[in-house]
Amino acid sequence: MCGIVAILGRHEVAPLILEALKRLEYRGYDSAGIATVHEGRLGRRRAVGKLIALSDLLVRDPIRGKAGIGHTRWATHGQPSERNAHPHQAGRVAVVHNGIIENFRALRTELEAEGVVFETETDTETIVQLCNRALAAGATPVAAARATLARLQGAFALCFLFDGEADLLVAARRGSPLAVGYGDGEVFVGSDALALAPLTSRIAYLEEGDHAVLTRAEVAIFDAEGRPAAREIQHVPVENFYAEKGPYKHFMAKEVHEQPTVIADALGHYLTVDRKAAVAPAGVDFAAVDRLVLVACGTAHYACHVAKYWFESLARLPVEIEIASEFRYREPPLGAGTLGIFVSQSGETADTLAALRYVRGQGGRIVSVVNVETSTIARESDVALPILAGPEIGVASTKAFTCQLTVLAILALVAGRQRGTLAAADEERLATALGSVPGLMARALTAEPEIAEIAKDLSRAQDILFLGRGSMYPLALEGALKLKEISYIHAEGYASGELKHGPIALIDEDVPVIVLAPSDGLFDKTVSNMQEVMARDGKVLLVSDAGGLEEAGPGPWRTLAMPACDPFVAPILYAAPAQLLAYHTAVFKGTDVDQPRNLAKSVTVE
Repeated sequence: MCGIVAILGRHEVAPLILEALKRLEYRGYDSAGIATVHEGRLGRRRAVGKLIALSDLLVRDPIRGKAGIGHTRWATHGQPSERNAHPHQAGRVAVVHNGIIENFRALRTELEAEGVVFETETDTETIVQLCNRALAAGATPVAAARATLARLQGAFALCFLFDGEADLLVAARRGSPLAVGYGDGEVFVGSDALALAPLTSRIAYLEEGDHAVLTRAEVAIFDAEGRPAAREIQHVPVENFYAEKGPYKHFMAKEVHEQPTVIADALGHYLTVDRKAAVAPAGVDFAAVDRLVLVACGTAHYACHVAKYWFESLARLPVEIEIASEFRYREPPLGAGTLGIFVSQSGETADTLAALRYVRGQGGRIVSVVNVETSTIARESDVALPILAGPEIGVASTKAFTCQLTVLAILALVAGRQRGTLAAADEERLATALGSVPGLMARALTAEPEIAEIAKDLSRAQDILFLGRGSMYPLALEGALKLKEISYIHAEGYASGELKHGPIALIDEDVPVIVLAPSDGLFDKTVSNMQEVMARDGKVLLVSDAGGLEEAGPGPWRTLAMPACDPFVAPILYAAPAQLLAYHTAVFKGTDVDQPRNLAKSVTVE
């Protein structure tokens, strides 16, 4: 969440920063701004809302300079307003900041006692006021920035720009990601490599506690102890970050339809050529594991829910699923036999990263399942497994979710083989079933016109329930989350058998109930739960295969046919109708599908 871009360039930077900020829109934001140094003086332009508002402002009131910083803000302290928008400035310094300064109140009280008058409600203003105080006391810009960093507690990525310094930036990270890009007589800073493409393909990632002093001629990086540090410059091809909507109205629609392709890419990476066995990633050994902990947030957490069924049934391995934001605060006892699998699309999710570091500190081994191979979570893992979904721009995760499921399913096969609980014939059968998913997914997506018609009715509902049993229960949770995220309709997911333990009180003729029920060993029980809903005038949408729909009979309000599949892969396949129902419901309601209110793609603060 939030986005930072900074440039020491050879050309006017405001247009370049604006374009770079557009590449970070997927992160979610509510205001934006740019500051530059021109003829030795700092200047700022800020606007509330989408970047088009800042773009219009820059047309009406241009800002010049070949050194500048820019920011898209997602409000934490202080409501969205021009006053609270970044960059913040106090005297001779301007700052852009991602993260949260946890001790800002104490610092603010200290500064106010000295007569400093604050203009905003944000924690970030504390940073510029501290730095400006140091400058006023005679410190050089670099020394002032370092003195400020030493006082801050919390998670942050920062970039300082100084009045009178057209060839200097100071950047720092603690908790939030930050990358440095190298050009020809130019240097760049960004929240991630996507922000800097196509400005440069030469990227170095600051590590935890690093700060960098940047000029056009030199980048000097220092570690958390203040010692000079060398960080590898990587070549990141621009095409890795190329993302366009193509013929689709929204990125989410495009990404839903990319699923057959990206799942096939993941399968090609993790299955043998004949698609009959899983390839064990180097460094992954489940034989010595006595406890598996799956940690994630949001949609990735529901992928872990599904994976629990797979690991426990195929590998006979006890699994705990943890919400990352709660995990480390319980201080759970761990040991050397613990393997932690951390799942994150961005690889920068703050809560998941903090949980990873807790497990590391307890002696556990770390495997990450990520979409960004250069991310902090990937770099701090013993083994990092890419999901190969490609850039996902829509805030609501779609193709990343199904690719996460695909990689986790393959890991479950590996675990079963390594632990001697999965016979070769069963592994071949399940690997073959995984190999069929891209084709099945393509067929499932052809139901989109029918799904859109159903969504037209759903868009008039105020409450919607999703039901599923077994590994479809997490899909019910995920379907409800997708609908909430982008349509703003209240939705809840339940295990079908739990319906009569309370939620059935919600059922009436105005509450649609979406039942995800492939033909499997639990189908009959799911149908019984569905009958309980219909007996109370509930409107049931049954999503099943042809055999299941025939067996269920004519009672449901609506039905939606999916291709028949092995129950092992049903959670991957049934994600598609859940995603499309949410998408088309949101379209009918006229909400912002790709950038829903209050949400951010990459949550880099606790």
